[in-house]
Amino acid sequence: MQGRAVVIGAGVAGLTTAVCLAESGWDVRVDSDRCPGETTSAAAGAMWDPYLVEPAHLVGPWSRETLSVLTALSDDADTGVRLLEGTHESRAPCDMPAWGSSVGARVCAPDELHPGFATGWRYRAPVVDMPRYLRYLTRRLARAGGRMRSHHYNTLDEATREAPVVVNCSGVGARSLAADPAVEAVRGQLVVVENPGIRSFFCDDTPGAAELTYIYPHSEVLVLGGTSERDTWDLRPDEAAAQEIIRRCAAVEPSIAAARVITHRVGLRPVRARVRLGEETREGTRLLHNYGHGGAGLTLSWACAREIAERVRAGAPLTP
Repeated sequence: MQGRAVVIGAGVAGLTTAVCLAESGWDVRVDSDRCPGETTSAAAGAMWDPYLVEPAHLVGPWSRETLSVLTALSDDADTGVRLLEGTHESRAPCDMPAWGSSVGARVCAPDELHPGFATGWRYRAPVVDMPRYLRYLTRRLARAGGRMRSHHYNTLDEATREAPVVVNCSGVGARSLAADPAVEAVRGQLVVVENPGIRSFFCDDTPGAAELTYIYPHSEVLVLGGTSERDTWDLRPDEAAAQEIIRRCAAVEPSIAAARVITHRVGLRPVRARVRLGEETREGTRLLHNYGHGGAGLTLSWACAREIAERVRAGAPLTP
């Protein structure tokens, strides 16, 4: 056994970090005041998408590393990860994102575009049923000897008394827990409806679009998005926003208009100008940070978790 570590947070960042540490031989406990199914990660769409995150020179390698892991996991249906083909489309002419080459994206022919869109790119990438994926990570953690505890920390100093290594993956909670005013809550609302037969994903990638529009199929259901409301902490679904999400998505795929609504999801994206992947020492405890991924938590999860685990194993400092 390498040593003891506590990971704060049971979202995708926390669970993935805990899995990497436990599978490296560490005695790991995840402490969270929310179970995985109640986290922002569980409310996500979600798919691999390098989405508006800094530092840019690291996001590319991090995204590609996580893409490789998710692609391998798609071979196991129990993970909730599937490789699907679909399109990102723009109502205004624009260039394909730099990450397009990582997934073999190609420019859409005119007859492949939805009405009203000027350009787009088609590719195949992981689309993830997040509640199912979080359950998979929880099982994997348990198999590696890790465990979970329902616990709320008021300060990080409380946590550093629990183990020689503490990893802060508290997401938007880091604003108060880590006294980090750079963390901003960006509220996202989704609508889950019965799938009328759609088998490919869609995302409106129009530069500067005021609203998010995306459609992610998960077998029998569709996850429709979405909203992006800064500095809004209310987790109650907004019926007017939900109807507007359905309207936008139905304008792209008309069969959605008659689809039965199953549920609503609301989460708070932990947006930060720059991902915090760093560390400090508090009274002899190594305190590492892994948060601030915004809407790219899934996309960066394995690379960031592996870097934390490698630094902990090697005893090397992780530069903030």
